[in-house]
Amino acid sequence: MRIELVSVSGTAERLNEDWASVALPASGQGGTLVVLDGVTPPAGDDGCVHGVPWFTARLGGALVELSGSRRDMTLPEILSEAIRRTADAHRDTCDLSHVRTPQATVVLARWGGPADEVEYLVLSDSTLLLESPAGEVRAVLDDRIDRLPREALRTHATADALRNAEGGFFTAAADPGVSTRAVTGSTPRAGVRAVAALTDGASRWVDMFAEGSWTECVALLRKEGPRGLIDRVRAVEASAQERTEVVRWKLHDDATAVFAEL
Repeated sequence: MRIELVSVSGTAERLNEDWASVALPASGQGGTLVVLDGVTPPAGDDGCVHGVPWFTARLGGALVELSGSRRDMTLPEILSEAIRRTADAHRDTCDLSHVRTPQATVVLARWGGPADEVEYLVLSDSTLLLESPAGEVRAVLDDRIDRLPREALRTHATADALRNAEGGFFTAAADPGVSTRAVTGSTPRAGVRAVAALTDGASRWVDMFAEGSWTECVALLRKEGPRGLIDRVRAVEASAQERTEVVRWKLHDDATAVFAEL
C-alpha cells in the first residue's frame, strides 16, 4: 500500500486550519482516511476561546479513533459521535450556538472490514476521488455551496444566514445531527484501486482553474504525489495574480491532499 499526505498553510502568518490523517490497523487489513478543512471565521468574535486548529484536531482525532475501533458504527454515526465529543470538550467555556463557532468540512473514508468495501462520507466542499482498477475516476462531492447564488456568499452576513441552514450548506460544527446531511455511500473494495481526498485549496487545480480533469488529477497525484499537485496550484495562483485575475475567496488557501493506493 502506498500512502502520501501533504498539507500546506495558505500563508505564513496564519496557522494551517486543515487536518488530515490515515490510519492502518496492525493487522494490515483495512484502513481509514480523514481530511478536514477548518472554516476560517472573519475577524471578530466566534464565541470560542480555542480556535479552529484546536477544533479540527479534536474532531479529526475522534473520527480516526472511532472509525478504526467501531466497525459496528456507520460513518454518519461516527461523525455524529465525533461532533458530540468535540462539542462536549468546550461546551462549558464557549458559545456553541454562535453561527461562526469553529467548524470544518469533512471527508471520511474507511475500507476493509467484514464486507470488504470502501465506505465514504463527504460534508461540504472538500473532495473525495475514487479510482477504479481501469483508471476511471469518480468524484464524490457535496455541491450545495456551489449551487447557491454567488451574490449570496459575497458578505459574511449573508453567508452566515445560509450556514447550517435549510436551503444553504452544512459543515461539522456543534450539532451532531448534521451527519444526516452528508453525502454517503459504499462500493466494493475490489472496484477501488486508489482513494484521494482534497481540501478546496488543493482541488482548485480542477474546480477553479480547470487545469485538468479529476482523472488527470489522480494521474498527477500518482506521478508527482500530493506535493506536486499543491506546487502546481501555487504556480497557477501566482500566474493569476500576475494577470490581476480575481481568485475566488482568497489567493492562497490552506491546501491538503491525501493519496492512498489500496
